[in-house]
Amino acid sequence: MKIGFDAKRVFFNNTGLGNYSRDSVRVLSQYFPKNKYVLYTTKKNINTKTSFINSRDNIVVQQPQSLFSKNFTKYWRSKGIIKDLISDKIEIYHGLSNELPIGIEKTTIKSVVTIHDLIFIRYPHLFKAIDRIIYYKKFKSSCHRADKIIAVSEQTKNDIIQFFNISSDKIKVVYQGCNKIFQKKINDKTKQLTTKKYKLPKDYLLYVGTIEERKNLLTILKTLKELPEYKLVIIGEGKSYKKKCLRFISKYNLSNRVFFLQRLTIKEMAAIYQSANIMIYPSVFEGFGIPIIEALFSRVPVITSKGSCFSEAGGPHSKYIDPLSVFEMKEAIIEIQKSSEKRKFMIENGIQYAKKFTDDKIAKNLTSIYNKIYCL
Repeated sequence: MKIGFDAKRVFFNNTGLGNYSRDSVRVLSQYFPKNKYVLYTTKKNINTKTSFINSRDNIVVQQPQSLFSKNFTKYWRSKGIIKDLISDKIEIYHGLSNELPIGIEKTTIKSVVTIHDLIFIRYPHLFKAIDRIIYYKKFKSSCHRADKIIAVSEQTKNDIIQFFNISSDKIKVVYQGCNKIFQKKINDKTKQLTTKKYKLPKDYLLYVGTIEERKNLLTILKTLKELPEYKLVIIGEGKSYKKKCLRFISKYNLSNRVFFLQRLTIKEMAAIYQSANIMIYPSVFEGFGIPIIEALFSRVPVITSKGSCFSEAGGPHSKYIDPLSVFEMKEAIIEIQKSSEKRKFMIENGIQYAKKFTDDKIAKNLTSIYNKIYCL
């Protein structure tokens, strides 16, 4: 099969959507090498996260060809790309991040769209009005026009059914995974060098994610204030909500116990995960929650939120709390830290559960969907 992908976020997104896009292409090209994978993007950016692309003969990167398309890239991504898909004889097109080009339903090309979440509908106050309108129109249209929809969790599947009135038969849940480096043990020397480079403490709690209101970092900081012997490492970027967190840190003199990191290499991230005592992911709502999987593979106990999709990612042996409760978060941290048996139990069972999200299983699930719609 010749499969095309919307690859904008493969090259220019360092968080959830980018990780999903890169990992999907990476595992498919590795486990099903006979297919041809064509990445459509307005610009190309090869770095440590995308270096695998140059080493795979079955991956091709395609950019706008005509002068018009090069000058009007947004139009090309949303509509003009159709001519290139037909010219390149693409048989299946996969919109990796919530949208499909207009008109693909009028061609013979089969289409799949991955919907990551519908948070903008559940929590409209977190989004600008114009963004909500655009997202709703794009996501709903893509779902109705696609031959098949991939939801990254049962939570997202149920939301698609509820908010877009889509038949459950059209939707398939395919869980996300994470970069394979998190599944490998990082040697002690690398961990020590990384800790030294970023001047990190020997023992620390870990938070990974965008620093925004929904991700709820402030509750961890409030909990840290109640636990004077603990320190926190934060991997992520943010804007206005980060400023709010920084004001809290300044007000309560936490700056010597909070460490902000960003733009790490993937190997540095893995080393920091594997050096952490506990990973805390207190998001109010997610489509899935890749940092939870990264932590489980890294053999780190996870504290995360009750409800939403979090138990799908964390399994039965992670610790679930009310994400807005300082009391529950504090009690969970103390419980895990004070009991070596509890830690061992969570780590051993967590790594077993994480095996649901290995590369080979994800690649097989995606290819199974491609094969089914190809034969329609």
